[in-house]
Amino acid sequence: MFDNLTNRLSRIVKTMRGEARLTEANTQEMLREVRMALLEADVSLPVVREFIAQVKEKSLGQDVVSSLNPGQALVGIVSRELTALMGGDLGPEASELSLAAQPPAVILMAGLQGAGKTTTSGKLAKWLSEGEHLQHSRKTGRKKVLLVSADVYRPAAIDQLKAVAAQIGVDFLPSDASQKPEDIARAALDHARRHHYDVLIVDTAGRLGIDEAMMHEIRALHDLLDPVETLFVVDAMQGQDAVNVARAFAQALPLTGIVMTKLDGDARGGAALSVRQITGKPLKFVGVSEKLDGLEPFYPERMAQRILGMGDIVSLVEQAQKNIDVAEAQKLAAKLKSGDRFDLNDFREQLQQVKKLGDMGSLLEKLPAQFSQAASQLQGGQADKQLGRTEGILNSMTPQERAKPDLLKASRKRRIAAGAGVPVQEVNRLLKQFEQMQGMMKQMKKGGMAKVMRAMGGMTGMGKGGGGGFGGFRR
Repeated sequence: MFDNLTNRLSRIVKTMRGEARLTEANTQEMLREVRMALLEADVSLPVVREFIAQVKEKSLGQDVVSSLNPGQALVGIVSRELTALMGGDLGPEASELSLAAQPPAVILMAGLQGAGKTTTSGKLAKWLSEGEHLQHSRKTGRKKVLLVSADVYRPAAIDQLKAVAAQIGVDFLPSDASQKPEDIARAALDHARRHHYDVLIVDTAGRLGIDEAMMHEIRALHDLLDPVETLFVVDAMQGQDAVNVARAFAQALPLTGIVMTKLDGDARGGAALSVRQITGKPLKFVGVSEKLDGLEPFYPERMAQRILGMGDIVSLVEQAQKNIDVAEAQKLAAKLKSGDRFDLNDFREQLQQVKKLGDMGSLLEKLPAQFSQAASQLQGGQADKQLGRTEGILNSMTPQERAKPDLLKASRKRRIAAGAGVPVQEVNRLLKQFEQMQGMMKQMKKGGMAKVMRAMGGMTGMGKGGGGGFGGFRR
């Protein structure tokens, strides 16, 4: 997502050097590149025009700080305007769910068929039940959530939501395709009140296109439920079509926020910029993977940094804090400090910790450009698949073999490869990588961190002269 814009900005920054002031002459080429990149990313033309005009107005005549070059200074302005475009101008609390209501707080999910409403309803229920909700930047604790489907048209829609609810361990209120959507909503609201639920999430029917019958039905549901949040779910793959859909829903319903799904796909990303501008409503969540934990709160400033190749280290750290077992990490650190040998059992445990972080593709996207590009090249763009194969090889070993890799001779390697369903060469490759890791662990124990970093630079091609990023841009 936004790779084209990131790459274009990276190239143009390197060509703008040696000038003390941003002028129309030295910014014209870069603004043209930004305009072309935004259009190619499927951002709507009116939004592009307004954005370029804002950047141009803010940049002309601005002095360039001595520690920056003109390109880096302009990227700083683009970063601030991108942040505002995606909702940063609404304030930090605009992207939070507002659940300040007499329980149950009702969340109504709206959008076209195929946008991902049902899966997003489950993801949101999981997120709330795990206590991730923020109010005034503070967590409000675990919520008791009830899911219900009012989609009586799409085959198996109700069964799908029921299956999702079972997977995440959230309560589901059964409904039937023979019922009217309003009757389902009324029964769900009554059940949620009587059983003291904090939040009721109502999944609604979509259509393959916008039609008046769908809009009339969802307006009736909105009037009946009086939701505190009406979230418009839009597929990032829709491109320009997403703008028309968003406009129609914004006219029909008092939307409170947007959820953008499938940002992990091949979408060019422009919908994320256009939809917010067209509706005037904040993006509240983004879907970053198909997994049920693949939902993230949307932060305009962090997304702007990711678009500009600066990464999103804050979100990466938050994800690590949420999923990493601190006790296990401390246990490994103590083992290394005591001089005990790092073996394949330790390696397997660390691999399982990494898997807890979630989809590797979304993790790599949060790294600054030069690191994410190098990491994705190392994995051939299939990080999750490679992790699974590595874990399969380790699981095919006995605990004794993992503790003493020297035992792994040809016959054992063939057995392990057959058990993992991989060629013997992959087993050998894993063992070689493990030997290199052991060498790094020894260097760390001896305090040779500089040597370790030089070794890693050599392995990844990220040593001196490593490309990517924006030449040391600092905000």
